[in-house]
Amino acid sequence: MSGHRFGPYLIKESQIFFRSKLCLGIVNLKPIAPYWSYPFYVLVIPKRNTPRLADLNREEAADLMISAQRIGNVIEKHYKCTSLTMTIQDGPQAGQTVPHVHMHVIPRRSEDWANNDDIYKDLDEKKGVDNEEREPRTEEDMGKEANELRVYFESN
Repeated sequence: MSGHRFGPYLIKESQIFFRSKLCLGIVNLKPIAPYWSYPFYVLVIPKRNTPRLADLNREEAADLMISAQRIGNVIEKHYKCTSLTMTIQDGPQAGQTVPHVHMHVIPRRSEDWANNDDIYKDLDEKKGVDNEEREPRTEEDMGKEANELRVYFESN
């Protein structure tokens, strides 16, 4: 396989932990949310490089949600969390930093944000942060996380 794109970026095979007919689950190179009690969070993306949610066809939109549901179940189990925040920032004014539809799947626990809705405030404060200003994770760290998550999907 020649690889997949995430907007202008080539995704390395080592970052992919989930595959469906039309979507991928990938570990995040530059997470924007804080990650106090979790390693990081993951992204669900359509294989076809589409900038906005409205650009997806019905089959892709359905597969995105079904994939997010499957991945979310694994994230809760793997990170022993009790809830998830799943969000799509649809367009640059909404905070989308990569012009490719993607859903953030963020593990949550009761102690992570004192006021539950503060996660949105924190994400909003970061939306003006240039993608280049955030430190990328190492390939080794991302590969380790993807390998840990991949085992949940290999038998399916």
